[in-house]
Amino acid sequence: MLGIKLKDGDHFEGAIRRFKKQCEKSGLMAELRKREYYEKPSVRKKHKAIAARKRLAKMERRARQQSR
Repeated sequence: MLGIKLKDGDHFEGAIRRFKKQCEKSGLMAELRKREYYEKPSVRKKHKAIAARKRLAKMERRARQQSR
């Protein structure tokens, strides 16, 4: 569970900013977006394969650029 400790004299806006940064760093919001809707295992597998292909293509593009 995420949480922040407030000290005497801390401003509310600063505490909110620290909490948001902590949420982003832990990947909580990405996880919530991913689980917003149920995804069938077959669809999840398809998305994973597409992401792998994109990652591979990106690596190949970078390798070609560096070899020039």
